[in-house]
Amino acid sequence: MGGQCQEVKMDYININKQAWDKRTKVHVGSKFYDVQAFKDGSSSLNAIELEQVGNVEGKKLLHLQCHFGQDTLSWARQGALVTGVDLSSEAIAQANKLKSELGLAATFVAKDIYQFGHENTEKFDIVFTSYGVLCWLPDLKLWAETIASSLAKGGEFYLVEFHTFNDLLCGYSYFSRAEPDVEEEGTYTENCDGIKSKVVTWAHSLSEVINSLITAGLSIEHFKEYPYSPFNCFEGLEHVSEHGYQMLHKGQQVPLVYSIKARKTA
Repeated sequence: MGGQCQEVKMDYININKQAWDKRTKVHVGSKFYDVQAFKDGSSSLNAIELEQVGNVEGKKLLHLQCHFGQDTLSWARQGALVTGVDLSSEAIAQANKLKSELGLAATFVAKDIYQFGHENTEKFDIVFTSYGVLCWLPDLKLWAETIASSLAKGGEFYLVEFHTFNDLLCGYSYFSRAEPDVEEEGTYTENCDGIKSKVVTWAHSLSEVINSLITAGLSIEHFKEYPYSPFNCFEGLEHVSEHGYQMLHKGQQVPLVYSIKARKTA
């Protein structure tokens, strides 16, 4: 059993890449992502990240785990000079297709972000990543080092992520464990075709996220928790006008999303 788990850990990049290649083909045709509305001018960015990041005009922005590029291209529409990185070659192919159809300038890179961080020499004003990204990474220390090495001095990092408290309510560990969760699951869009793929994920507590950034030399400037999510992608959510979706536990709101702003000061 231990040998099998070690094999999965060693091959998690290929396992998850295959899963996200399959998911991307489903996602581009979903109402959840609504590619046609995006082509017609809609932004895929939510109020949380728009308020958090602010003006990006003329700034070099690196988007880690960019999926098929809608958020990356939304930042490009706002004047950022964007680079998007994702594990899935299918996602990057779709991102490049979307970029070409819209006539937007963007660079998309099909790489595991650890490999990208090891090879990258370019410096960015902003590094951005959001929504359902950290569970796919086994090593947050290396993740934070990748962010720090990609930022220019004075550069800013922005994270918007689903709150780990919800993982606990769903039966997963809140705290990091040596072994990953290995499951067969479908995707989260409404047009899921029922096909399941093996996925490998890891739990990360809030303290692990924050301390990894501090250890990498970044200064935490802002941390905020939100009792709502812009996405209806968990069981037990109910719509709240002008806010999105909330979850109640014994009548009280559950934290669903959090955001962090950090800066490279040296």
